Amino acid sequence: MSLVLMVVNENRPRAVELARQASEWLRSRGHSVRFADKRADADAVADDDGPGGAVDLAVDLAVDLAVALGGDGTMLRAVHLAAAFGAPVLGVNLGRLAYLAAIEPDDLCPALDRWHNGDFMVEERTTLCFTVEGEPESRHIALNEAVLEHSGPGHTVHLRVTIDGRPFHSYVADALILATPTGSTAYSFSAGGPIVSPRLNALLVTPVAPHTPFSRTLVLHPGEQVRVEVLDFRGAVLSVDGQDLGRLARGDAVRGDITSNPARLVVFGERSFYEVLKAKFGLADR
Repeated sequence: MSLVLMVVNENRPRAVELARQASEWLRSRGHSVRFADKRADADAVADDDGPGGAVDLAVDLAVDLAVALGGDGTMLRAVHLAAAFGAPVLGVNLGRLAYLAAIEPDDLCPALDRWHNGDFMVEERTTLCFTVEGEPESRHIALNEAVLEHSGPGHTVHLRVTIDGRPFHSYVADALILATPTGSTAYSFSAGGPIVSPRLNALLVTPVAPHTPFSRTLVLHPGEQVRVEVLDFRGAVLSVDGQDLGRLARGDAVRGDITSNPARLVVFGERSFYEVLKAKFGLADR
């Protein structure tokens, strides 16, 4: 049968309880369950499949489905973990109104039943690959965005942006955001960037509080590569999907490309991004 990976926000008791219920449901139908976090596994399931119930990500497992129980942060983590296995992700909304989760908590077992019976669809979302240049290079996948920001209060960051090998502009700003269409409703939006349909395949470049007359978001074609070089001696701090990856020094650079492997989200019927958007911002029909 199938192997299901549970990604649980262990700080939410409701998420832990749902993980227990879902695990029991899955095992009663012959599926195997592993947990991304050992603490969540110990709290959620008393009778595990045996030693090593929490997943060892160093092992090449054939994960068939990842279930994210939490808010959008948990969903992002699940997408990152599932990418290693090429598995789709089913998101359960236990945060506030979530853009990525497909179902509410009370619908989890019915949704798993539909998944078990093949009654679901997979929605693909653009992901970005960010390569930190150096010896050796390091690569990081993002569903929302990468952010290069200042290294301390009261400072700015000085960054040179190159597109397809041609210099475009040098920004002095609080930060620079490289976002997907999915990430257009996150930090990029709060910095004044546009909301972009998640069906599009694009890369957004949004400066945060730039000290320059040019402050608009660039929307790049999926075949165009962006490179960002740190020019300031103070350096910059790099984060990807909210995870701090450390400090970049002057002369360090990051390249951003759209990947050929999109994130795969489980949905049941067509889901309207715009209905979620209307609810999020309290938009009324006129």
